[in-house]
Amino acid sequence: MKKKHVNARLICQVSAAAALVLAGNAMAADAFSSDSKWMTGDWGGERTRLIEQGIDIKADYVGEVGGNLNGGYNDDKTARYADQFGLGVALDLQKLWGWDNTQAKIQLTNRNGYNISNDRVGDPRAGTLSSSQEVYGRGHMVRLTQLWIQHQFFDNKLDVKAGYFGEGEDFNTFPCDFQNLAFCGSQVGNWATNIWYNWPVSQAAIRVKYNINDELYAQIGAYNQNPSQLEHGNGFKLSGSGTKGTVLPVELVWSPKVNSLPGEYRVGYYKSTADADDVREDVNGFDAATTGDAYKSHNSKSGYWFVAQQQLTSHNGDATRGLNIAANATFHDKDTNFIDNYQSVMFVYKGPFDARPKDDIGIGAARIHVNDDVKKNAELLNASNGVSDYDNPVFSPIRETEYNYELNYGFHVTNWLTVRPNLQYITHPGGVDEVDNALVAGLKIQSTF
Repeated sequence: MKKKHVNARLICQVSAAAALVLAGNAMAADAFSSDSKWMTGDWGGERTRLIEQGIDIKADYVGEVGGNLNGGYNDDKTARYADQFGLGVALDLQKLWGWDNTQAKIQLTNRNGYNISNDRVGDPRAGTLSSSQEVYGRGHMVRLTQLWIQHQFFDNKLDVKAGYFGEGEDFNTFPCDFQNLAFCGSQVGNWATNIWYNWPVSQAAIRVKYNINDELYAQIGAYNQNPSQLEHGNGFKLSGSGTKGTVLPVELVWSPKVNSLPGEYRVGYYKSTADADDVREDVNGFDAATTGDAYKSHNSKSGYWFVAQQQLTSHNGDATRGLNIAANATFHDKDTNFIDNYQSVMFVYKGPFDARPKDDIGIGAARIHVNDDVKKNAELLNASNGVSDYDNPVFSPIRETEYNYELNYGFHVTNWLTVRPNLQYITHPGGVDEVDNALVAGLKIQSTF
């Protein structure tokens, strides 16, 4: 690990430890209480008083371990650790300053660590399509993840949000309790190559939502597409330099009650106005891998998605417990996008045991399909280079379909700590048939300070 990464992580750990010590000294009775929502407690009641005044301080931590038990590209067994610290504040501006129906939020994140998928599970020449540690990525650095203000008009019918934030906060949203990336968060951002930036990256944005009735709303957004915000050192960049275009998502969201149990169904479409390279053809319509000419440029790219979440049962009449099902599907532009379609299904049972009513058990399966033109491009490139042996370093691996599976159990240790051991099985990592299927053991820790 590079020294600067060690230093950054050490600073974060020392700061967190100092906060815990100060909190513990101030209100020893509340800190670490299993009934508290926060590890550091209610600060002698001060935290609740701040919330009542409109200031909700948020601090959290996610840590993930991934160890390769069997298979993969490199079966030399090891384990990797990645984590994220979050610190922010949500503001009710009506309580603070009398601004009716107005909220704001500021959020910082810091990520560190390494990912078992990069060189053990997947062939480094091809990588994996998903990731066994979803919290990994977007650089070892502090980022401004949220800086926005939100206001409701016309008796809360119209809701407008503006500032710096990511698409996945409002569009194609999905929980992130599984550890494998294929079951965590906004899936469009995972597969819409180089245009839709998920957490923790923010972009200049505006989102307008209209509540049609209590169960149905429609929304549209505009997000600055600026690849330079991904670069190391640009975590606080607010200028528009480097802008390539705008991502325009639209979505219809229905939240019905089925047999008095909650559900949510989302269908949406996105379009990017930025130029996008073809994945196969050159400027003259021939195979770029053969001709060596520049890839053809398209003036946009687009796709659509579907998300369904539904609670199916309650547990002995307790609606906080029971079986839930969720499904995701995304479809992308075949001319310009590396992944052309993705599907997943998950089952989660909340409160499986009377002695552990807040625990949960989950199982999921996902399919990620590489665009057939990407496969053809690699075949042409290998032919052009005169290589056919997979073990040749020059060989470009042929990628088709990767399947991910996860089984996990969430121990609700306290109201502020969940520990989630899991097993993951990855079939054809990276979509490469030559790579052995991999078994990964994981552990996800979620804590609220």
